[in-house]
Amino acid sequence: SPETVSILMSVYNEEKVIAEKLESIINSDYPIDKLEILIGSDGSSDKTDNIILKYSNKYPQIKFERFGGRNGKPSIIEKLKKGAVNDILIITDANVFFEKNTIKELVKHFNDPKIGLVDSRMTNTGFKKEGISIQEKGYINMEGNLKYFEGELFNCLIGPFGGCYAIRKSLLPNVPKTFRVDDFFICMHVLESGYFSICERKAIVHEDVSNIIGEEFRRKSRIATGNIQNFIYYKHLLISLNKTYVWCYISHKVIRWLGPILLISMFLSNLLIQQTNILFKLTLLGQCIFYTCALFDQILKNYGIHSVLLRYTTHFVAMNAALFMGIIEYLKGVKTNVWEPTKRYQ
Repeated sequence: SPETVSILMSVYNEEKVIAEKLESIINSDYPIDKLEILIGSDGSSDKTDNIILKYSNKYPQIKFERFGGRNGKPSIIEKLKKGAVNDILIITDANVFFEKNTIKELVKHFNDPKIGLVDSRMTNTGFKKEGISIQEKGYINMEGNLKYFEGELFNCLIGPFGGCYAIRKSLLPNVPKTFRVDDFFICMHVLESGYFSICERKAIVHEDVSNIIGEEFRRKSRIATGNIQNFIYYKHLLISLNKTYVWCYISHKVIRWLGPILLISMFLSNLLIQQTNILFKLTLLGQCIFYTCALFDQILKNYGIHSVLLRYTTHFVAMNAALFMGIIEYLKGVKTNVWEPTKRYQ
């Protein structure tokens, strides 16, 4: 018979999406009597709480609790975990919608006692040529494929899609209070504990893709700050080179987190040596052309002209700038893990 599962969800002002999310859970092909749906409202001030209460009155599987003030997602999940009665947890966000078989595909892997975490496969909706949604989708697809093959080849997917993943309750740690990227911290804890993390491509979920560059810049900056927090916390892994997951961690995450510093260093060093060789002149010219393309794209955008190809350069430059700003934010000191969610349906 199917495993009993607890679904944990922290929500904050999600009136636009919460009904659709609950419907996607209730209408799944997983037996509803095998589900426990725990929802914590993190000080919502819109109609979110009222919508959830209507569903909880109709479905006893939905257990709802309001929390005063703003606590942050990790703190709400920690509180919900204490009330969860099942050994398998699915942690998910309000704006991430399930397909009918999503829960079943996530849960089936826990028959293997070595599996500690199973990630879902996120697909995007809401593409618009005038923003960055196409480019963001390209990045997300690349990232998703990389994580999938890490899981397939090495059983060590590095960092799940935070909007929906399943984990053993016994492996879900308490995230440090000021940490801004909880899903990565949790995944590394699973791997350090000697368990596997994988991605199930049949466990499909849907999310509206980010389209406004300013919103995505803010989100990526927050994530970058959290990444540096995790880097410092897990710095001891950098010398544990006998672990397969450490090589995946360094190659997949650490090098990318250092991307802005590497790009600046590459440009400045190229500038210093460009007189010594024609090859260095050409590589400097190539870098200048690339960054100019991003500037040119912004000029064209002001006239209502949108080039998908040029927008990739803008996306690349802006997201690396966001990473750099995240590093600066970390150095200034992080006092809270509470943030404003990215706007829905951009």
